[in-house]
Amino acid sequence: MRRTWGTVGLAALALVSAVGCGPMSGPSTAVGRVSASAELQGRWWTWAASEPEETNPVADDDGSVCHRNQPEDVWFLAGTFGGEAKRGCTVPAGRPIVVPLVNTFGDRPNCVAFMSDVEGTALLDGTPVEPETYAGDPITVRARAGNAVTGEAERFTTTGCGLWVRLPAPGPGQHILKISGRSGGFSVGVEYRLTIEGASRELPEEPSPEEPRSEEPSEEPTGHVQAMPEALTGVAPVVDEAGLSPGLS
Repeated sequence: MRRTWGTVGLAALALVSAVGCGPMSGPSTAVGRVSASAELQGRWWTWAASEPEETNPVADDDGSVCHRNQPEDVWFLAGTFGGEAKRGCTVPAGRPIVVPLVNTFGDRPNCVAFMSDVEGTALLDGTPVEPETYAGDPITVRARAGNAVTGEAERFTTTGCGLWVRLPAPGPGQHILKISGRSGGFSVGVEYRLTIEGASRELPEEPSPEEPRSEEPSEEPTGHVQAMPEALTGVAPVVDEAGLSPGLS
């Protein structure tokens, strides 16, 4: 039986989920094909419907299962089944990130009602990211038995809609991604602290200043000794290597 959310005011087959860190099941496709909103949504929902609640990235409390069932060409994140969460997630280098701010599936009237009152925001390292609006696309979802979305093993076609964010592969190091979304009385919010694998970004070290050379005292007439000033010791400046502290909605 499919999970339903009365707070969203949608019909029985509707489900709302926010952005979160999670995997996808099923065969992967090429990066270029992810640009199609229908395929992207179908792949994400298939991924979200591939795990039971205890290991489902949408229900994840801390990001510890964000790696499950991830495809090779993109990295999916998720929201929650309602409410807020803080998660940490390690992402392989070179992976674009896809995450819904708030989304649902059902029949077309459900999507019309859902999208009429939808809003969402995304911030990557404090910089706003403009979401894409998918008003309603026919999508195909493949769900596994016992999954947290539908509960049943099935393959079905439905209409998907929502606000989505697609990010080019972030640079190596740590990043904070904050996402939030709302439709009607349903809202989600997630702060992701992302660690992108690869060489970390570090400040270059500054060379230490050369130590002043002390000159040999010149010979003075007998009976007169010239005192030489002590050589100053060069001190290397301390370099503050600040790491980026990272962070569905």
